[in-house]
Amino acid sequence: MKVKKDKVKLITLGCSKNLVDSEFILSQIKSNDIEIVEDENDAENVIINTCGFIEAAKQESIDTIMRAVNLKSEGKLKNVYVAGCLSDRYKTELEKDIPEVDKYFGATDKPQTIFGILNELGVDYKKNLIGERIVTTPSHFAYLKISEGCDNPCSFCAIPIMRGGHRSKPLEEILMEAQKLASKGVKELIIIGQDTTYWGFDKNFSERKRDLSQVLSELSKIKGIEWIRLMYAYPSRFPYDLTHIIRDTENICNYIDIPIQHISDNVLKSMRRGITKKNLTDLLYKIREEVPGICIRTTLITGYPDETDKDFEELSEYVKEFEFDRLGVFTYSHEDNTHAANLPDRIPEKEKLRRQRHLLDIQKEISFRKNRESVGNVIKVLIDRKENDYYIGRSYKDSPEIDQEIFINGKDLKTGNFYDVKIFDAEEFDLFAEVVI
Repeated sequence: MKVKKDKVKLITLGCSKNLVDSEFILSQIKSNDIEIVEDENDAENVIINTCGFIEAAKQESIDTIMRAVNLKSEGKLKNVYVAGCLSDRYKTELEKDIPEVDKYFGATDKPQTIFGILNELGVDYKKNLIGERIVTTPSHFAYLKISEGCDNPCSFCAIPIMRGGHRSKPLEEILMEAQKLASKGVKELIIIGQDTTYWGFDKNFSERKRDLSQVLSELSKIKGIEWIRLMYAYPSRFPYDLTHIIRDTENICNYIDIPIQHISDNVLKSMRRGITKKNLTDLLYKIREEVPGICIRTTLITGYPDETDKDFEELSEYVKEFEFDRLGVFTYSHEDNTHAANLPDRIPEKEKLRRQRHLLDIQKEISFRKNRESVGNVIKVLIDRKENDYYIGRSYKDSPEIDQEIFINGKDLKTGNFYDVKIFDAEEFDLFAEVVI
């Protein structure tokens, strides 16, 4: 007689790297004939994959845990399991403060450990499912994590504390996973890691060679993959051969996410970024020169403890001068046990937010002008979804969820398909287009 197994809801918080971890867990759960439900009210057990990166993310994780614990106290859940970065970073404190959680396990725990803990749910770890995931994004794109952890000593960042040192995923495993994703209908691979440009340089690889170009080259040969998008390219010691493969390979998008965080030498030094303003500037302009039409995305941190008014003005002027194609801005978050935690968090939150708004206002003007210049152009888009009377798509310049979108007039378009569209109007962060017949 087949034993009935309890329904499970998995809640994912935080970044795309966490999402990939959850997709592997879901694959193992499903392989054990355990029903996965969307609504936690329909579940007997909840697994929460937490984020512990910045204060706001930590609070969201705590709130989610407490909501599940309350459901358990009301008899609506049997078990609550907590995974991920927050659990890794604060396991002892969490076990003391929220003992109602049945088990805590971290992002750095081995899969066998995680599924050993979940064995009481009837989950047996299956090695033959390595590389197998349940894709939770729209089925035409997926994130592909090529490494774990980070060796960079950035003063503000707790990722090495939570995720450990850099570990490159073997190329054969990356390709096997990508092949499986392509077989499921994935057309766009978004390459992620804490530092993707460090791939191959860690101690597990005998050659200790930064060889992300090899990874991209091999991925580009996989049938069915039409777009490959590179994220989290660390600027220090950047491997310049990347520009050639991006430029010369048809299905590698002319797009790069390269978080610079700041431009002032004073702040870069205090942040321990391992690069100067001059070297950053040389790199950014070289990328633009080597890859015509490339979309450069970056992220910035403002309100860092050592950021003076002069440093912030320098950063503002640089954003105006370089005109990044895509830009995200975060306010500094004081993180326990980081190098910057030894610095007084001297900039008031109100001032941090003012500086963030100022930089985003500058970017809004840049984005609007660039968008207006694209009116009349015909571009290739990938359709993500339909909302009301519009189909929503993206060009090669846009990563899902963080970049702008294109609202498209058309009939009977299919989600996950590519179309040529003509842009007829533009706003600061949106374009409007119609299908070219």
